[in-house]
Amino acid sequence: MTTEASERSTLSTALRVLTFRSSAVELNLLENRHLALGVLFTWLAGMGRYWDNPRAVLAQHLGIGSLVYIVVLALFLWFFLRPISPRKVSYRSVLTFVSLTSLPAVIYAIPVERFMSMEAAQLTNVWFLAVVATWRLALLFWYMFRGLQIGPIMTLVAGLLPMSLIISGLTLLNLEHVVFRLMGGLSPEDHSPNDGAYAVLFVLTYFSLFSFLPLALIYLVGLGRAREARK
Repeated sequence: MTTEASERSTLSTALRVLTFRSSAVELNLLENRHLALGVLFTWLAGMGRYWDNPRAVLAQHLGIGSLVYIVVLALFLWFFLRPISPRKVSYRSVLTFVSLTSLPAVIYAIPVERFMSMEAAQLTNVWFLAVVATWRLALLFWYMFRGLQIGPIMTLVAGLLPMSLIISGLTLLNLEHVVFRLMGGLSPEDHSPNDGAYAVLFVLTYFSLFSFLPLALIYLVGLGRAREARK
């Protein structure tokens, strides 16, 4: 296969993954070239998300924060999925899939604040967050159910449990930004187009804290059954 044909094949695979059209076999045969493409997606999306955010640190402007995020997210998912999946799950395969799902986040690069009022830009960014988060979470559930052949209940639990931990962690990491200052009100100079998205993150953290215990209990029951099935 020529280099050009290989690049087209890699991109077409990524598009099938993003549109829920990949087979179980294809999902389990993602290679290093797919990981390289996913890392490129993640890097571009990371830079696009923060390129016009005055509160972002240098690592966020350079897209490094997003690269670190997918490494940590994939590690969390691999930790929870490996014991309950009937298929052998490698960290590289999970990282490759997670990286490929970064492409929808490029939508954050649209500078809506340049042609909208602050209130409209905040609302639009909330909708962007909702669309991207729903899309990526649906892809994760589909990957677990179709690619890893995990049952529907454990797919839901094993997907939401690490998400609840990560959402809470992201909120804590934003202590120096806007999340907790929303509780006391922001001064006019502190407002940004991302304030609405930070508020949504704060609300999700609230529900994540309350859902963690029941999700963890169900996961432990499923883990025990998976071990019994292997025996």
